[in-house]
Amino acid sequence: MVSVNPSTAMASVIIDELVRLGVKDVVLSPGSRSAPLAYAVAAADKAGRLRLHVRVDERSAGFLALGLAKISRNPVPVITTSGTAVANLHPSVLEAHHAQVPLIIMSADRPAELRDTGANQTTDQVKIFGSATRWFHEFATPSERAGQNTVWRSVVGRAFAHATGVPTGDVGPVHLNLPFREPLTPDVADLAMAGAVAGAGAIVARDTSATSDEDGRADDAPSTTAPVWPESLEGRDRGRPWMQLRAPASTVTVAPGPGIAPVPRTLVLLGDLPDPKLAAEVAELADAAGWPVIAEPFGDYHRGRAMPHGSLILAAHDWLDEHLPERVLVAGRMTLSRDVAKLLRHPEVTVEVITASTSWADPSHVVQRVHEWAAIARSHELVAACADRRWSSSWRIAGQRLAQRIGPLVARSWPSGLAATSTLVQHVPAGSALLIGSSNTARDLDLGRNPQRIARQVCSVANRGLSGIDGVVSTAVGIALSHDGPSFALMGDLTFLHDSNGLLIGPGEPRPDLTIVVINDDGGGIFGTLEQGRSELAEHFERVFGTPTNADLALVCEARGVGYSLIGSRDELIERVSDPAPGLNVIEVRIERHLERQARHDLFAAAIDAVADAGEMDARYERR
Repeated sequence: MVSVNPSTAMASVIIDELVRLGVKDVVLSPGSRSAPLAYAVAAADKAGRLRLHVRVDERSAGFLALGLAKISRNPVPVITTSGTAVANLHPSVLEAHHAQVPLIIMSADRPAELRDTGANQTTDQVKIFGSATRWFHEFATPSERAGQNTVWRSVVGRAFAHATGVPTGDVGPVHLNLPFREPLTPDVADLAMAGAVAGAGAIVARDTSATSDEDGRADDAPSTTAPVWPESLEGRDRGRPWMQLRAPASTVTVAPGPGIAPVPRTLVLLGDLPDPKLAAEVAELADAAGWPVIAEPFGDYHRGRAMPHGSLILAAHDWLDEHLPERVLVAGRMTLSRDVAKLLRHPEVTVEVITASTSWADPSHVVQRVHEWAAIARSHELVAACADRRWSSSWRIAGQRLAQRIGPLVARSWPSGLAATSTLVQHVPAGSALLIGSSNTARDLDLGRNPQRIARQVCSVANRGLSGIDGVVSTAVGIALSHDGPSFALMGDLTFLHDSNGLLIGPGEPRPDLTIVVINDDGGGIFGTLEQGRSELAEHFERVFGTPTNADLALVCEARGVGYSLIGSRDELIERVSDPAPGLNVIEVRIERHLERQARHDLFAAAIDAVADAGEMDARYERR
């Protein structure tokens, strides 16, 4: 009879229960204290129960998990050892918190007797992420005693529920802290335990009530080679999870309640949403009503009603004053345009929000009414064809004039951020996934693209929870590994360099088919378009805001074994994204940073002229 290491028992049961709940991917960073979890998840991967991804950098690991969960909306556990390894997950946890992405952080820790003793790699990990997690739980240090299987499995079920927003709808990261005592590595019995819980064998529960014969042997004694534990460690029968969870979205019928009022002059603003598929519900409501839509470059929906070139029309203040919406209906977070914020603060505009969670964005404190997400489904008949036809037509005509004037201007500006970003998004194949970097990249794409020229079923996402440049490469890799179709990422050079470790993928790891397009202006180009870029502030700009690195991206890629090419023309970029090469590849497009401020100025001037022409067409329409 062989006993089992308690750490192995707990780790094996926890991983088994996660699989039963539906976890398909786990990300692991190596470490000693987390070894029991590492062996358990490796056994589950070998058994084909989940897919394991190993990363040497915890920050990259956290964002890889975020990318895996961002589109799939399926929680992804991240396993780390103790100490600074846990702290390195903080940026990805914060992004997951604000962007409502389901993550399960599993940090190994020292047992209680080693804390506050100066033990190596030991710090206070209890609630280390503060209020950024939906739930925190610290397991008791495992020991060989009965009654733990129920606790371990039910805690995992509760963590999964909180991560997926059951029953509140508030999706986000959770944190499980797992203290382990040595020994941390398995022996033969431990390996048998891990295999048995993974479905490869049987575990014998010791019967403490058994009687002994005259030789001192228990009746019906278990085999001397089977792993033994004081209780059964099996889960529910037929592979069921310990706890049955039903997501709020699983209801079939539309619940009764108030709908969205049919205000004829309504402008819909579509920003970044936790689930990109939610954008389709907003677009369909706007289409039913006949309302115009200004959308940031995120989401997965039919973009036919979205205004060309995003918020650019709002810069034409004179035209906007004459065609002001009575109400602005906001879905998602709008983070890219100051003109959007100015519109929301307009005293003659009523602002209403549709939210899919327990909170909503209102940085200017202007929201007058909040609608639950279910209000969309029960409002279609209520708002059908309610739009003011003359007013909505004026917006449609203005959009057409913008497309006619701005599209060619953007194309002629090559090489520029506006031209490169719009060229990529308007030529990726149907069914693609696209991760958009922060800073200038997202803003150039917002202004330069025509949504109506984007192929169907292109899912565009970004890390807009905190809009940082952290972990974008790793997030893109995660999205590509979870998406069944071509995958792309679009980012600036500083964003790329900030997470170049995201390209470090070991030879035995799942590898994505991902094309990363890097717009290289050698520094922080966004500051050149903001107040810091004014000519009178030029003395210190280059060093403290421009921050050139002179990095050779070809060498960065070569050091990580990743394909690289430098693109010199717009046609070449179109060719590369229309028919992407397999594997992980980086495409560099070089632009001149000092020209971007003037290009943005020319764009706004052209938009104002184009909309003025639309106003004349609108007047002729009214005279007919």
